[in-house]
Amino acid sequence: MREFEHFPNLVTMFFTRAKERGDAPFLWAKKGGSWQSISWTQTAQQVASFAQSLKDIGLEPGDRVMLVSENRPEWFIADLGIMAAGCVTVPTYTTNTERDHQHIIEDSGASAIVVSTNKLAQSVMPAALRATRAHHLIGIDDLRAGQDTGVAIHRWADMVGKPADVDACAAAATFKRDDLACLIYTSGTGGAPRGVQQHHGAILCNVEGCVEVITEDFGWDEEVFLSFLPLSHAYEHTGGQHFPVGLGAEIYYAEGIDKLASNIEEVRPTLMVVVPRLFEVLRARILKQMEKQGKVVQHLLNRALSLGAKDLSGGLPIWDQPMNMLLNHTLRPKIQQRFGGRLKAMVSGGAPLNPDIGVFFHAVGLTMLQGYGQTEAAPVISCNRPKAGLKMDTVGPPLKNVEVKIADDGEILVRGELVMHGYWRNDAETARAIQDGWLHTGDIGEIDAKGRIKITDRKKDIIVNDKGENVSPQKVEGMLTLQPEIFQAMVSGDKRPHLVGLIIPDPEWAVEWAQANGEPYDLTALCDLPAFRAAIMAAVDRVNTQVASTEKVRKITLTPDAFTTDNEMLTPSLKIRRHVIRQVYGDRIDGLYKG
Repeated sequence: MREFEHFPNLVTMFFTRAKERGDAPFLWAKKGGSWQSISWTQTAQQVASFAQSLKDIGLEPGDRVMLVSENRPEWFIADLGIMAAGCVTVPTYTTNTERDHQHIIEDSGASAIVVSTNKLAQSVMPAALRATRAHHLIGIDDLRAGQDTGVAIHRWADMVGKPADVDACAAAATFKRDDLACLIYTSGTGGAPRGVQQHHGAILCNVEGCVEVITEDFGWDEEVFLSFLPLSHAYEHTGGQHFPVGLGAEIYYAEGIDKLASNIEEVRPTLMVVVPRLFEVLRARILKQMEKQGKVVQHLLNRALSLGAKDLSGGLPIWDQPMNMLLNHTLRPKIQQRFGGRLKAMVSGGAPLNPDIGVFFHAVGLTMLQGYGQTEAAPVISCNRPKAGLKMDTVGPPLKNVEVKIADDGEILVRGELVMHGYWRNDAETARAIQDGWLHTGDIGEIDAKGRIKITDRKKDIIVNDKGENVSPQKVEGMLTLQPEIFQAMVSGDKRPHLVGLIIPDPEWAVEWAQANGEPYDLTALCDLPAFRAAIMAAVDRVNTQVASTEKVRKITLTPDAFTTDNEMLTPSLKIRRHVIRQVYGDRIDGLYKG
């Protein structure tokens, strides 16, 4: 069995793999309707060239370089080139506003900015002009500049096209595992983003732990990743970039959510890291397609779900084996083919996964692993794995070289090389987050007899009702959004007698309801119709039958406007920003308690 090496830094890991893999394809992107690749050798040459170019324009070791780009090969080259120059990558979301960019530029003290397109530059450039240190702007696409602004603009093609000595660049990568690799700003579910200092060793600790899971539980072969989540998010940065590098894997960059399903079929990935919301969408699509295929298919699906639940709770009895074999030759291969047919595992992270989603995918023959972590831990702390026994209401045991314990108040504490070196220029918050070497995650949980972590709630998201009883909003919201009538939901009830909910109806279901009830489709108008509201409430009541009395949602208000990253009600990793939603809908939510 192949052993993962102990690397001194991320740059050395990359150049080592590039030398091993040579002219084999590495980074893939769709151009002109077809997938095109650049090899490991070509990537290494461009990384070395970019690193030298950064030095040539005056950047020095330790300087921060902000990176604003969608997922594409140039993102990878920029990130590794920045690190190879001894600088620090500051990845930022393409959905950031000008205000967000300005905060990060000023807070990080970025000396240079890499931006992919003219469109993104429109929000980045004004922020750069107001900054005190950002004197260089590097455009991956050619940037339009009408006149001299005081910020030097550089062409990507020039920065990566210079002859460079790859071996010399690799030899110059003498950084230690403790050295700062990147500043990743938290997505700000509770307010202004903070810069998390991730060192080389933190990310390498994650990579080693994840490689061990793949090696021992699935086998380390020729792996293929489909990169979909934003690379500026710690989960994708580690799990969708550095982890594949550690495996010597190919990386395909998805075209976007609207083409994700077709990209999966084309690329045929062996591993994918995705957020729970996407799995919910995929599950809903599969269910809808199954409905259209008649009663026989529906029966097979129901049997699969029943057997899947049994299998995860203790194994299948012998009398269920014939049906299980039938499903292995009928239903499951058809669904597996939609995911390319060679998927070893889908790893869910970034937010809690509803156990029903995990059971569903297991039932249809797709292995789902739930990871757990946070940016402050590089970001993976634990992962479900077959070796420990898959249990969908847990997030598995800690990764290799990671310690976890439960504090007296139930909070999950983490220790190990994966823990950040603190928040950038924020000693007070760092002192609150790391105490005696232990990272205080802010999550509440427990550890079962097999060492698997179970998350019961987010400490700061706990709703405490007027009787002093604790309620998990995420659990209730997760169950609500599994209903076909409900697209998104947020529940509220702190210091109140009961829960109420803000509901966004599912647009596809609403279209069908309007047709069936002879109403024109106008989601805004439908939300005001008593009969439509009653249908949504019926879905809420189905959930109410499955939860404790303190978790029941007694009243709801509807809105047609979805939570999105554009309106800042979702983080880029698709978590809801409760404080933003309350700012907009607070009066309506509070009004549900009147009368």
